[in-house]
Amino acid sequence: MKKLFLMGRSEAGKTSLTQALKGEELHYVKTQYTNTDENTIDSPGEYAESKRFSAGLACFSFEADVVAIVQAADEPYNLFSPCLHSFILRPIIGIITKTDSPYANVPMVKQWMINAGCERIFLVNNVTREGIHELMEYLEEDPLPLTLEEAITKQQLGLNEWDQLPE
Repeated sequence: MKKLFLMGRSEAGKTSLTQALKGEELHYVKTQYTNTDENTIDSPGEYAESKRFSAGLACFSFEADVVAIVQAADEPYNLFSPCLHSFILRPIIGIITKTDSPYANVPMVKQWMINAGCERIFLVNNVTREGIHELMEYLEEDPLPLTLEEAITKQQLGLNEWDQLPE
């Protein structure tokens, strides 16, 4: 199973998502520091909200197989700049939470995630568990093995390790 690193604004639903992925009952817990377990890394929202702490996000990303931008469907603004791949060298996915909010604007949040460079976007509801199964299926896919020769070739071409080699 891929190790998932979650980053996003405070109250976007990162900790609730980790509880939903584990099948636990949801209960509010303020994330005060970066929590790591076998399959997830949950970061405090303040890391994404402050330039002072944002470099920590890039550092923690190296411990994960995939990085997830978590944004609620009713987010009032976007924290993530376009082209996050410039400092996060892992596959980036988007996870949109709180899809049932009366103030949800899913198309806008999706566009923010596309602009940031998300390769896939998942719509989830932590309370009803809608969309959790699709996310779990993605995380259970094994990363493709990479030989040293392939890694060298991709590096010479300026590709990431997960990018396909051109024909």
